[in-house]
Amino acid sequence: MLELKGIKKDYLAGENTVHALKGIDLRFRRNEFVSILGPSGCGKTTMLNIIGGLDQYTEGDLIINGRSTKDFKDRDWDTYRNHSIGFVFQSYNLIPHQTVLQNVELALTLSGVSKAERRKRAKKALEDVGLGNQLSKKPSEMSGGQMQRVAIARALVNNPDIILADEPTGALDTETSIQVMEILKEISKDRLIVMVTHNPELAEQYSSRIIRVLDGRLTDDSRPLTEEEYQRELQADKAENESGKKLKKPSMSFGTSFSLSLKNLFTKKGRTMLTSFAGSIGIIGIALVLSISQGFNTYINTIQEETLSSYPLTIQKTNTDLSALMETFMGSAISDSTHSNDAVYKKSAIYDMMDALNNMETSENDLKSFKSYIESERKDSESDLHRAVNGVQYSYDLDMLIYTKNVDGTIIHSDTEELMQEMVLEHMGIDMQAMTNASTSMFGEEATSMMSMGMGGSSMNLWQELLPGDNGKPINDLLKKQYDVVYGSWPNSYDEIVLVLDENNELDDMTLYALGLEPKEDVDSIMEAAVGGKELQKDNKSWSYADICSMDFRTILNSDCYRYDESTGLYTDLRDTEAGLQYLYDNGLKLKVTGIIRPNEDTTAPMLSGSIAYTSDLTKYIIEHSKESDAITAQKDSKNTDIFTGLPFKDTSGNTSDADKQTAFLEYLNELDDSGKAQAYVQMMSIPTEEQLNDSVQQAMQGMSRSDMEAAMLQGMTQQMSMSESDVQSYLESMSDDEITDTFTQMMQQQVKAQYAQQVQQQMAAMQPAELVGALNQLLPTLTTEQCANYYDEMMQFSDSTYEDNLKALGDIDLDDPASINLYAATFEDKDVIEDAIADYNEGKDEMAQIQYTDYVGLMMSSVTKIINTITYVLIAFVAISLIVSSIMIGVITLISVQERTKEIGILRAIGASKRDVSSMFNAETIIIGFTSGLLGIVVTYLLCIPINLLVHHLTGIQNLSAVLPVPAAIILIAISVLLTLIAGFIPSKSAAKKDPVVALRSE
Repeated sequence: MLELKGIKKDYLAGENTVHALKGIDLRFRRNEFVSILGPSGCGKTTMLNIIGGLDQYTEGDLIINGRSTKDFKDRDWDTYRNHSIGFVFQSYNLIPHQTVLQNVELALTLSGVSKAERRKRAKKALEDVGLGNQLSKKPSEMSGGQMQRVAIARALVNNPDIILADEPTGALDTETSIQVMEILKEISKDRLIVMVTHNPELAEQYSSRIIRVLDGRLTDDSRPLTEEEYQRELQADKAENESGKKLKKPSMSFGTSFSLSLKNLFTKKGRTMLTSFAGSIGIIGIALVLSISQGFNTYINTIQEETLSSYPLTIQKTNTDLSALMETFMGSAISDSTHSNDAVYKKSAIYDMMDALNNMETSENDLKSFKSYIESERKDSESDLHRAVNGVQYSYDLDMLIYTKNVDGTIIHSDTEELMQEMVLEHMGIDMQAMTNASTSMFGEEATSMMSMGMGGSSMNLWQELLPGDNGKPINDLLKKQYDVVYGSWPNSYDEIVLVLDENNELDDMTLYALGLEPKEDVDSIMEAAVGGKELQKDNKSWSYADICSMDFRTILNSDCYRYDESTGLYTDLRDTEAGLQYLYDNGLKLKVTGIIRPNEDTTAPMLSGSIAYTSDLTKYIIEHSKESDAITAQKDSKNTDIFTGLPFKDTSGNTSDADKQTAFLEYLNELDDSGKAQAYVQMMSIPTEEQLNDSVQQAMQGMSRSDMEAAMLQGMTQQMSMSESDVQSYLESMSDDEITDTFTQMMQQQVKAQYAQQVQQQMAAMQPAELVGALNQLLPTLTTEQCANYYDEMMQFSDSTYEDNLKALGDIDLDDPASINLYAATFEDKDVIEDAIADYNEGKDEMAQIQYTDYVGLMMSSVTKIINTITYVLIAFVAISLIVSSIMIGVITLISVQERTKEIGILRAIGASKRDVSSMFNAETIIIGFTSGLLGIVVTYLLCIPINLLVHHLTGIQNLSAVLPVPAAIILIAISVLLTLIAGFIPSKSAAKKDPVVALRSE
């Protein structure tokens, strides 16, 4: 039962209060047709809205089925309207962008009825009002009577207890009005209908009860409830409440919100597309910046990977710290004073250079332990080093001896560096080997190579080891990424090699000569033309791939080059004779050229600098098979004597004491035969003592003046220096007295030594060898340690080599103890990880056990990725402003949409939609616009990348520099677009939710 108790309703109209209802007391039966009559403004519609829960009373109480509504919250009123009330309005209030069926289904959607069930019930309701064949029409395609019947079907579809009709026939003709009233009268048989009308004739004809209202008060009630009826209704309410039936609170699903918003947007296609395009401008800007940035970063990463493949992080067994020297080379002289710019001043450069040279530090690295550490870390898939290292290459002090036959049949050492040195020495008289040795002895091999490349030089190495792959693979994937196989295949065995071409399929003439493809006479002609300044007649020789792959190369084990000579007791080099070289060549390991490779078009910094590449398996093969050599065994058994010369090795440490020298000298004499001992005795006697030498020099110089010394020196120096007497005289006159005395003393000492030795040799010439040996034997016991040490320095002959150098020449190498380790990284970030791993390895170790290295790449280069990223962030920040402006514009458009859909808001609230449902509907609209904007922006970006890439390729000539938007970035940008529009639409959606449904229903 519905009951109004003392209902009052007041409105504020400016500063005045309008009393719309002034204490209404009414009770309604469960099923009757009640008409409320009265003039306009008397409060009829206000009372109807209060009954329907659209408006709230100021005082009194609305009793619904025995339950007071004083404590009702918004969600309670929403449930009441959805389940208990059906509205029929004068202006129909159908949603124009929904079909007839969808308009009727809407209330059921809020009730949570399944799709199949609500469609079935909606069709039934429309059939009941005679519109079963009009399901797909839009309201604009129907007559007024048909639209009112749709409204009645919508009011009935949820089987409400009460139908509220506000002037249902006000906009209809007489015939249609009668049809509508007939429908309402039929409905009133099993439910309460409350109708507000201005037509008393229709009310008298169809209503079972008429209530008249005037100035907010009841003036007449044709059929009020009797006390008996009232008690009966109360009992029915009590029974219903005791049944405990709870009504489900209405809720609009996101799909419904999405559907309503999407169909509304389709009614305004032009504006929706313009809004989406405007919203996409910011997305397009950011997406283009990201695309170009991604293209640059991808290109830079490729360059980094290729650069780091050419310049890996190298750790030498003997490390020379050149960081200070390189910084000095790369930098410039620094001013060390403050002055005005009124003259020319000096700044230091020579001192800084020399100071850097003097302060170079050399350290020994334990690469054997470090190699073990690297291999253990690489086996651990969870370690940072495992992820950062792209490849590892171990280098050894192994001189690869590879020979081939030239086109004229001559066996040549296939080494461009050695052949070039021979050519320069032959045609220009310059000993490049001596210059290289001097640089290497001062700076080290690695530093010399780095400085040569830094000053514009290039590597002359013809043969180069390929970077091995992981898990025993002979070729690293990085190489296969950089190089294309133009003929044949990659090597898979230790005796297989590949030829490396440049990007133009060319090899330089020196390489061709070293490969045996160019005759020596042609190379001589080139050198003579270059030295003589003559124009060189160029030729365009070429060789087929098959010819290249049929070339014959032989590698000779270093130790195989030496054979024991029984006549001398020494090991001789077979390469010193043509027959010996031919023997070694014929018995050498044959190497097969399996393929020809060339840098692919996308490679800017190829890894390989040589022209012939072999696998690390060849290195291992040579080292392992060299261990079986007799020469290596002989040298290891004789650690103090050079097996090639028979001479002892000289101690280069500087730590040899006089006692050690005495022992070594006596052992040396003991190993000589009688003839050698006789010669040794004569030589010993030919060396004056320090006292004899000083006495003789003092006696010769006694009484000599400066002029006497100059006269004596003039003749000797003129002969020695091949200078004129006048030039020598000028030089002597420029010297101080002390300098003249010191120089003359040195000359006299040499002269005295020579005269003394000559006299002794003349005196002993008549003695027999046996007598000389006997004299030596008598002398030896009388020699002091100091005298033996002096004879050691003056007489002993030493090998020019060392024990270590001999073993190196013989190829005796430990595979677990490399000479250097090359660590390859894909990016500079990975290189930093490798450096951190080295730091972790060094932690806790003493200084001598720590790994020392010079990061040449880090000194010469810095990552431009950070710069590109910084520029990208700045550009995105600027472009993001347009994105924010676009979002604000979408918020404004949404607010306009709220105003346009005000009546729709009222309709939804009338059928039970909550404030949150209304808000979610407009949120769905902003999501759709945001998604459309983002998607449109991404599509446009992908389309714009096509001409941008064509332009970049044309201007730069770099084919692998392409703007590309990653798919994850595209998805994120669409999500950002949706999020920003959702935020921008938050205020409009909240304003929509707060709209008064009564006011919203009155809007047009």
